[in-house]
Amino acid sequence: MISRIVLILVSVGFLAGCGSGGSSAKNAVLAAFYPLAYAAERIGGGDYNVQNLTPPGAEPHDLELTPQEVGRIVNASVVLYLSHGFQPAVSKAVKQARGTKVDVLTGLPLRANDPHVWLDPILFARIATKLGAALHRPSSVLVADLRKLDRTYRNGLRDCKRREIVTSHAAFGYLAARYGLEQVAITGLAPESEPSPQQLAHVIAIVRRTQATTVFFETLVSPRLAKTVAHEVDAHTAVLDPIEGLTPDEQKRGDDYITLMRRNLVALRKALACR
Repeated sequence: MISRIVLILVSVGFLAGCGSGGSSAKNAVLAAFYPLAYAAERIGGGDYNVQNLTPPGAEPHDLELTPQEVGRIVNASVVLYLSHGFQPAVSKAVKQARGTKVDVLTGLPLRANDPHVWLDPILFARIATKLGAALHRPSSVLVADLRKLDRTYRNGLRDCKRREIVTSHAAFGYLAARYGLEQVAITGLAPESEPSPQQLAHVIAIVRRTQATTVFFETLVSPRLAKTVAHEVDAHTAVLDPIEGLTPDEQKRGDDYITLMRRNLVALRKALACR
């Protein structure tokens, strides 16, 4: 009787071990934040368990990792991340990762230390190609969608009365460079940074000189500074989404990178008085 019980327990333990070490853990792809998770899902979502390290509604610049999340990074099959100080906690944990590590900024033409490359559809297409190679899956469908998005932006921003976009933080440098716009940022590359009184006065002077009618803020951080500048120059405020993550409302609507980029284009065309 005792030997039968031991045999049953050993069998159950063996089966449980097979389940816990199955494909979901083996094929885990950890993406540091939403755009990389979106691209990974589009490319390999049917074959990989894609997980976003940054929770919905959270600001990815501020992400801190629990010991359990560090463990997930260490054991993941693939880790997708950005270097250049975008998420210091992730960059630190990635050094311990045993699987494939993909720094999507490697090989891209970067602007100083600006990591916001995904807001340029052409650069994001290059990232998609890199992810496809890392996941051993075709990226051609996503790349085609991104090139189509680029054409839509080129056509939409070709004939505009103004070229300056006033933003709450300097996330749109790549987008501005791609489509011949000029970014006027209230704060620096990190959205939580506070401008000095001199910097704020300088931005207000530029806005007045360019006669900008809109000051853009974003979805995941406070609009306080944008509203302050808009009040000083008698301008409107509107959302220009850096697409660093989805809000709960955006998730409910079924929004994704493409729909949010199209919404950004509508906002830009209105602010810049495009024909």
